[in-house]
Amino acid sequence: MGNEMTVQLDGEEYLVHHDGGSLRIGRRLGGEVTWFDDVDTGVLPEAARTALQRGDAGDEALRTALRGVVSAEVERGG
Repeated sequence: MGNEMTVQLDGEEYLVHHDGGSLRIGRRLGGEVTWFDDVDTGVLPEAARTALQRGDAGDEALRTALRGVVSAEVERGG
């Protein structure tokens, strides 16, 4: 089983689940989680991967990487 953490990004709360080389970001809506597409953690900068492994939701490198994932999802209409 992987690890989960809650991350606040720009006033929104996201659930982050990582398991090995895979990362999922989701949002809770009405008691259910809507997940974005899986992301290969290998595309994240090293500092973001390290923070993810530590479970450090406050790390700025991780938060910047997650903002990029969320932004890409929004731009493609997810």
